[in-house]
Amino acid sequence: MLKRKILKDLKEWKEKPDHKSLIITGQRQIGKTYVIEEMFSKEYESFISLNFLNERELKHIFDGNLDIDTLLLNISAANTGARFIPGKTLILFDEIQECPNAITSLKFWTEDGRFDVIGMGSSLGIKYKDSFSFPVGKVDRMNMYSLDFEEFLWALGINESVMETLKNSAENFQKIPESTDKQMWNYLKQYMVVGGMPEVVETYLKTKNLSEVHAVQRRLINDYGDDIAHYADANMKIKAEKCYKSIPSQLSKDNHKFQYKEVEKNGRAQKFGSSIEWLKNQLLIIEVIGLKRIEYPLESFADETNFRIYPTDIGILVGMFDESLKKAIIEDKTIEKPSSGLILGTVKGGLYEALAADMLYKSGYSKLFFYKNEKNTSEIEFVIQKGDKIIPIEIKAGREKANSLKNILNDNKYVEEGYKMSSNNIGKSNKLVTMPLYMLAVM
Repeated sequence: MLKRKILKDLKEWKEKPDHKSLIITGQRQIGKTYVIEEMFSKEYESFISLNFLNERELKHIFDGNLDIDTLLLNISAANTGARFIPGKTLILFDEIQECPNAITSLKFWTEDGRFDVIGMGSSLGIKYKDSFSFPVGKVDRMNMYSLDFEEFLWALGINESVMETLKNSAENFQKIPESTDKQMWNYLKQYMVVGGMPEVVETYLKTKNLSEVHAVQRRLINDYGDDIAHYADANMKIKAEKCYKSIPSQLSKDNHKFQYKEVEKNGRAQKFGSSIEWLKNQLLIIEVIGLKRIEYPLESFADETNFRIYPTDIGILVGMFDESLKKAIIEDKTIEKPSSGLILGTVKGGLYEALAADMLYKSGYSKLFFYKNEKNTSEIEFVIQKGDKIIPIEIKAGREKANSLKNILNDNKYVEEGYKMSSNNIGKSNKLVTMPLYMLAVM
């Protein structure tokens, strides 16, 4: 059983007075059903689940009147064992994207207040601007992701105190013991090739076989293609799938800026631009937007036409490549030096950028930026905004020398501190903070 952080968020939602109905969205196969079952087993006396994908006839329950007493009667008729205990019942509408009227009904469940109701489904299918009446202001929302690096460590059996120790080291700029540092790099490379999709993680835990891991990843990638074809309209599905499948070639270039010509010969934003927005809204990609200048607030200086994209799970990205890439990553000695092998050579920098994006995104940084000055070739892979602070983050993957961050720290009055993520231990010199890459998980 995989321990998930979202269980804490769900408990806080339940304990909040007068909480609303809840919608949980995310990619398929990230463990949404599992966390709800865990929630029920610990917090409720009665659990009623309706799955609109597996039992399509259940959608008829919501064809007529949506007042709660009528819905309770209809649900009872379809599920004779259902027990409705006010204040102690959790009702799950699974695959809710298949029944728009069930989404509409969440407003009335919230207003009634006798039962806790969660609508759960693939973000690929919930269209907030569709023709049905979405219950704006009457629902809470949570996005769920695949396992982050810390959850992956828990799955490996690593005690939570290890991450707490790392957090303390980061806050106090204390060096990490050599043995711990070495082991953390070992874990990080495992996370990089396995990723956080629950089925993939469980396969790895059971077999420790990267070939079997790769087979599961490839199946999931194919499933995403099927999902895009199912949920995107006819005009969108081919373009969205082409953009998604182009990610490995985008990251294999020296310049990781997304280029439409990598999607299709003579490709243009006019044709494919809406596909990127669609993929982002469906939580399939992380978009990192270029900055014209590093100034506060960052969004005011963003260039929406200049961006990079990464899958929302690092293991899915590695699975898009040949299986041999996994072995090359595991055996690579240090992240700074360019790889001498052909397999990892051209894509090393892009892979470690994607790993960093995965870790930052799952840590709550939903808006990520990068900066590149074409005149002096200064490049900062990530720039984040933490409160009123701007923090540039340089990822030294495949590059032994890089002065971009030092230049920014010396010249930019808006930046008080910057991070160089490399294989080096923790250190601080004036405004420059050096940390091992795995420490992104505790930022």
